[in-house]
Amino acid sequence: MDENSKTIRILCPKLVFSKTGIQWLIGSPFFTPLTVVSTLRCIHSDSSSPDYDTESGDLRALLPKGFNVIGALIIKNSDLEKKNAGEAIDAARRLTKLLSGEAELRNSVTIGAVADSVTGDVQFFVSRSEKPTDIETVDFVLYDDNPEKYVWERGCMIRCELPITLPLYYPLNNTSEAEKMYLHATEAVIAKFKDPQVVYMVETLSQASTESPQPVILRGKDLDFDMNLSDIKLVCEAAQDSDTTALSCAHFCSKSKSAAAILSAENADTIQVSVLLNRSEKSPKSTAPIAKYCPASQDARLLIVDFKLQVLCYATKNLPLMHAISKLVFPGLVDQLNSMKKAIMPNLFTQHPQLYPYHFNPPGVLHPITVIYELSYGETELKQVDVRKSLHLRMGLPFDRPLLRIANALDLSTTKDGSRNNSSRKGSLLLKDVHFGIPSSGVSGGIVSLVQGSYEYYHYLQDGFDDSVVKFFLFQVGWGCAYRSLQTIVSWFKLQHYTSIGVPSHREIQQSLVEIGDKDPSFIGSREWIGAIELSFVLDKLLGVSCKVLNVRSGAELPEKCRELALHFDSQGTPIMIGGGVLAYTLLGIDYNEASGDCAFLILDPHYTGNDEHKKIVNGGWCGWKKAVDSKGRNFFLHDKFYNLLLPQRPDMV
Repeated sequence: MDENSKTIRILCPKLVFSKTGIQWLIGSPFFTPLTVVSTLRCIHSDSSSPDYDTESGDLRALLPKGFNVIGALIIKNSDLEKKNAGEAIDAARRLTKLLSGEAELRNSVTIGAVADSVTGDVQFFVSRSEKPTDIETVDFVLYDDNPEKYVWERGCMIRCELPITLPLYYPLNNTSEAEKMYLHATEAVIAKFKDPQVVYMVETLSQASTESPQPVILRGKDLDFDMNLSDIKLVCEAAQDSDTTALSCAHFCSKSKSAAAILSAENADTIQVSVLLNRSEKSPKSTAPIAKYCPASQDARLLIVDFKLQVLCYATKNLPLMHAISKLVFPGLVDQLNSMKKAIMPNLFTQHPQLYPYHFNPPGVLHPITVIYELSYGETELKQVDVRKSLHLRMGLPFDRPLLRIANALDLSTTKDGSRNNSSRKGSLLLKDVHFGIPSSGVSGGIVSLVQGSYEYYHYLQDGFDDSVVKFFLFQVGWGCAYRSLQTIVSWFKLQHYTSIGVPSHREIQQSLVEIGDKDPSFIGSREWIGAIELSFVLDKLLGVSCKVLNVRSGAELPEKCRELALHFDSQGTPIMIGGGVLAYTLLGIDYNEASGDCAFLILDPHYTGNDEHKKIVNGGWCGWKKAVDSKGRNFFLHDKFYNLLLPQRPDMV
């Protein structure tokens, strides 16, 4: 390939997710030029152009340092002309100038892309200057097959947490003076970040204590806060020595990782930076302590403002630590402090907002994003919902997934052995996602549609509760299979953070049905069966979840529902309960060949009574594919049974 050719590399799984407007193209100075890692929709605009000030404020808080705007994509109706690319390039350069300044923009190449709103076709252009005529067509566009590897093999995360308390005395009869003092105090804090006496302590969060390198101390006087990021020379790891100013981020990153390691933000090497103010250095002059008394000239009041900063940055592993602090951590702290300062200002003399930053890595977005939430009114209230809706809109996320709720925030804390502390996500000790690693279905040329997200496997005899046997005329059969299927479904909603309630017991399920009037009080404590309709009532009462019920006259007719079931798994992704007679199963997926009609059902069987051993469950066929009709003409579902299928729907919530 010619060295002068212009090649765009696309890492993001979905480039165009809007039908109109502008999307900002996000890249990184640590990637090869013209590499698009993600796109963010412009959500603040008037009839003619984006609101650049508001957009820059949002993106400054949202994007981790180490990522920046490298272009824009404008969506037009069948009009992929160069003039529209010029409009996109101009918009991107104006936004970049607000975010990074004129110096960083001077030598950069800007991407202008135009997408057809009907076909989704995209045409790319680039510009190396602000001249509207200096626009060149791109020669090649490469779509990376393994974008996670591209991002996280070469990069790491840097985390800095810093609580700040500002005590202010202000005159009671002059609130405007208090506002000036507040602004002056925050500016003084920002200046302190550059103080020669400030100490930045750098250590790892990613390795066990016995293997971790010792913390490194970098002082404010050793840092260059004025150098442009594009002018920094990366460090070869082999060339590093004991001089702390020559160390790179790789010094605190894992030297080797297993081939099975999951490449993602949550599993990335993470470096911890702590900010300390060193007051213990020897002074060149010998001085005695001084106490200065400054009496107030009028009645005053003490005002205390608390900030809880937590900044997350992305850096290539070859970036010198000193520049990682000066060009990533420092501006990240400044931007976050300014965002919080602005949010607190209108409520300076009343109850201050409880602001706290959270980091998320939603599916389809390769890098983490940072969101500052107001915690005083709770995340379910309307104002918080509106904040999340705007974020979903900006990132092209579905509105029926609670992806940016606090429960889904990245957990970057570590235990004493260096492992990530995910105890808040573990829940119970039951087996999760039992279908992973099972043999294939045997359907030739089929398309597999599966449950989306995690669930727990509930089955007979768990929790010391015997729901496996009840006398039915002359037979003894189980009675709790539908209860167990319901528990698995509820666990799915809990693990996807749609609810915080616990998985209900058999008695709590029965109590719910009595409370809504579906059953008599004598039903509580009984061993009566329940079916799809009762399950829908319980899901509606406990979770506010609506359900769709499909009816089939016999197991032989189930294949006729394959297309509808596949659509459910692709769009909703929730587990399904199949109930027929006194039997109930949990359906986790469909493998369906529409041309031949051959299909298989991924069944999670609640009738299992053994220990929670994955190998035993899979080998015993308690979780696996069941052909609608096998090679001997046998159907897993009895031909003479009437079946109800309960399809829980995702609630419309963010």
